[in-house]
Amino acid sequence: MSAAPAYNEDKGGSAGPGEPEYGHDPASGGIFSSDYKRHDDLKAMLDTNKDSLKLEAMKRIVAMIARGKNASDLFPAVVKNVACKNIEDPNQLIRASALRVLSSIRVPIIVPIMMLAIKEAASDMSPYVRKTAAHAIPKLYSLDSDQKDQLIEVIEKLLADKTTLVAGSVVMAFEEVCPERIDLIHKNYRKLCNLLIDVEEWGQVVIISMLTRYARTQFLSPTQNESLLEENSEKAFYGSEEDEAKGPGSEEAASTALPARKPYVMDPDHRLLLRNTKPLLQSRSAAVVMAVAQLYFHLAPKAEVGVIAKALVRLLRSHSEVQYVVLQNVATMSIKRRGMFEPYLKSFYIRSTDPTQIKILKLEVLTNLANETNIPTVLREFQTYIRSMDKDFVAATIQAIGRCATNIGRVRDTCLNGLVQLLSNRDELVVAESVVVIKKLLQMQPAQHGEIIKHLAKLTDNIQVPMARASILWLIGEYCEHVPRIAPDVLRKMAKSFTAEEDIVKLQVINLAAKLYLTNSKQTKLLTQYVLSLAKYDQNYDIRDRARFTRQLIVPSEQGGALSRHAKKLFLAPKPAPVLESSFKDRDHFQLGSLSHLLNAKATGYQELPDWPEEAPDPSVRNVEVPEWTKCSNREKRKEKEKPFYSDSEGESGPTESADSDPESESESESKSSSESGSGESSSESDNEDQDEDEEKGRSSESEQSEEEGKKKKMKKRKKVPEGQEGGLSSDEGSDSSSSSSESEMTSETEEEQVEPASWRKKTPPSSKSVPAAKEVSLLDLEDFTPPSVQPVSPPTVVSTSLAADLEGLTLTDTPLVPSLLSPVLGAGRQELLHRVAGEGLAVDYTFSRQPFSGDPHMVSVHIHFSNSSDSSIKGLHVGTPKLPPGISIQEFPEIESLAPGESATVVMGINFCDSTQAANFQLCTQTRQFYVSIQPPVGELMAPVFLSENEFKKEQAKLTGMNEIAEKLTLPDTCRSDHVVVQKVTATANLGRVPCGTSDEYRFAGRTLTSGSLVLLTLDARPTGAAQLTVNSEKMVIGTMLVKDVVQALTQ
Repeated sequence: MSAAPAYNEDKGGSAGPGEPEYGHDPASGGIFSSDYKRHDDLKAMLDTNKDSLKLEAMKRIVAMIARGKNASDLFPAVVKNVACKNIEDPNQLIRASALRVLSSIRVPIIVPIMMLAIKEAASDMSPYVRKTAAHAIPKLYSLDSDQKDQLIEVIEKLLADKTTLVAGSVVMAFEEVCPERIDLIHKNYRKLCNLLIDVEEWGQVVIISMLTRYARTQFLSPTQNESLLEENSEKAFYGSEEDEAKGPGSEEAASTALPARKPYVMDPDHRLLLRNTKPLLQSRSAAVVMAVAQLYFHLAPKAEVGVIAKALVRLLRSHSEVQYVVLQNVATMSIKRRGMFEPYLKSFYIRSTDPTQIKILKLEVLTNLANETNIPTVLREFQTYIRSMDKDFVAATIQAIGRCATNIGRVRDTCLNGLVQLLSNRDELVVAESVVVIKKLLQMQPAQHGEIIKHLAKLTDNIQVPMARASILWLIGEYCEHVPRIAPDVLRKMAKSFTAEEDIVKLQVINLAAKLYLTNSKQTKLLTQYVLSLAKYDQNYDIRDRARFTRQLIVPSEQGGALSRHAKKLFLAPKPAPVLESSFKDRDHFQLGSLSHLLNAKATGYQELPDWPEEAPDPSVRNVEVPEWTKCSNREKRKEKEKPFYSDSEGESGPTESADSDPESESESESKSSSESGSGESSSESDNEDQDEDEEKGRSSESEQSEEEGKKKKMKKRKKVPEGQEGGLSSDEGSDSSSSSSESEMTSETEEEQVEPASWRKKTPPSSKSVPAAKEVSLLDLEDFTPPSVQPVSPPTVVSTSLAADLEGLTLTDTPLVPSLLSPVLGAGRQELLHRVAGEGLAVDYTFSRQPFSGDPHMVSVHIHFSNSSDSSIKGLHVGTPKLPPGISIQEFPEIESLAPGESATVVMGINFCDSTQAANFQLCTQTRQFYVSIQPPVGELMAPVFLSENEFKKEQAKLTGMNEIAEKLTLPDTCRSDHVVVQKVTATANLGRVPCGTSDEYRFAGRTLTSGSLVLLTLDARPTGAAQLTVNSEKMVIGTMLVKDVVQALTQ
């Protein structure tokens, strides 16, 4: 009897009737029996309580999948058996991991199972599992938004959790699923405020952001009411005198107006939020500090916002990424709250090592902080910045000078004179930016500056930047009556070069022609017609339209419209001077610290910051009900409970741990809360004891549900040092960090805000003026806000009385210039050393880093980049025995023991090329293979930059003439006429340093060869007319010849 094929789909072998058919191949077994091809029996087996049947069912499901059969309808049953079993595991880590895996399966069919698992985990005894349940809520909501109502029930349950581990996660879930349901926050508001200091940093940021929006909907604006309070108090003051003079007749009017004069009293819950977030300004997390700063900026009274300034300035010592975000927010804050940052003006001085973006943001802040008092110091700083080699930064500095001149009238003439001096600068970008700013300043008082307009008119022959040329033409046309002789001549020159101008310049030429035609038609009539004729056939349709429109408007014709009679009023109408404003002026409508504020555009998911309500909602919604028997009946009983509290803990470092989770301890918690705030409020409580007793019934429950286990124990450790120094301060500190919403504290706060400042200072948080200086020793108290020693300019000891003297040096001169290394950090881009195909999965590239090689200064530093694209590890990567030409040597890199699949590694090796472009040949070896490779350097990588003055350069160049001088003429393209492009191309080709030069059309560079130290001097004479000339002076004639060839090729491409 022959056996059937082992993997036959119909039958697996011979067997008796009614028995599973087994194949002869042991691997086939009974798994592939055709009797089990239906899914119903598998579902029944998976739902049974017997593990053996479940295991058998799982085996058969795997077999079905292996044979390519569809088993997707069994997926929920499999998930239920795999995940749910682990969800009931005794180990909390396994339960949490099972829920995390289950919630990460993005398959809608298992949504009911996921919902059941989340509900079960939300009631778990482990806070870690409950935290994982909170993390799973947004995942389920994104998978099926129809589950929102059930998820809100889970969120409401988790919001009532008293553990710090859960708080941040559930608030994040609340923000993702139902941010509009602020009614869920009412009962948990005080608890979240008190837990905040012990939540992890990630959770603190989320909670603070949510509470900021919550407070904007539930409390009155302290800023508006402060101004209302000042106005009403003033009226009431004078009204009392009038009442005395008028007699009883005016009493009724005063009584009717009295409700409108009711002074603003900050809601105790508003005060609780501000007080409990203030200690977080000392957090080590920049995100937390930024979150607290935005909360204070949006919620705190003006008098209290200043506390965030020192914390934000401290963040400026962080990484550049953190600095960028902080400075964006400081720039916005400094527009409305300038006085907050004025004491820290020096902290925003610019360092030479700052990236360009940081420099521009600091410049923005300095400009916002400039006032009549500190403007001499600020202008001296700007004078230094103009000498920078960063052209974008220099342009921003010139714009900042213009803004200072606009905002501070008494320095306008000084700034204008300084900018005019910059017009003689040899850098075209500096001149162009100065012209644009001068144009805006001249619009404010053009009659007084006719000479400056004449001076600008002379620059049209030299300035090539389109925006600068357009600005000059606009000024001449707008104020042509001040320069009646020069304006027609400028139009004549511009008509000659009209076809070669940029579009923006052509438009201004047409405007200039129209204005001169209307004011001086005798001299300019033919010129205007010529310009309009040229513009009529221009390639740009905007210019053609402008020409036709202008011709119909200014040239009288028989069919001319009514507008032609008013052409002069249209073209020469008085125009308002432009207002130079900060680009951050309107950014405060975005919430500070948000991505939308950073981008100045509404990002996806951004929630608008609500407006303050006109009337405060009912504050009783935040009251938490507790059983009546837990309340203290009167103050005497509470004071009796204070005695053992202080007798037990007086010698310790802080308040004891409160127990708010058990009903039996709620009364004790309340007494502790009141005793903590009692020592700081004893005077006000004794004076207002009756009033406190009346309010006690409504307020006594507010602290009993707002504390968390372990919170005060941690606060006790934090306050240990200050309390050791200040004996009586512990109770005050305890009141700040503990449940501050107890009835006695609320009442005393309300009364103290209505009375006098002295009583208020008793209750201020630890950073207020009443606390001794020793308490303020913290991260925020570091006074090192001065620029580091690398700052190139220090303010003089004697402040000049004349601001003109401060800006005299705005022009660039050769003597104070310090040449800097303009070479790129890296030389040529990555070059292939070994292709991955030839290297059997090993790909090798190399770059010339242009950094000194640590092993030998005569060697070229080469970065070797390894990448393993194979499926197996590559072991023992090292350099084999090299076969090198005479004089060339290699400093090998350390052996790479193993490079896993997909991994990359970078090493540094040094090669002494002996001042030649000969290739260095060597072997790259692994444990199994050897690859022959070679590195040939460009001639520009064989040298290092040196710094020479102009006189030293000329002196050394005079020694290297004759055969040591190689010269070649070349024609520079139009794209290679600017200073920036020329320097970039030369330094990218050769590792040379730039040397200052007194001639605007000449560029000089210097370097030394690495091996012999021979000087290499390069000079480029880029004359505006005729061919340019490139000259290289060097003892190494071969290097000089090759360098000329490479530089010419780079410049003419």
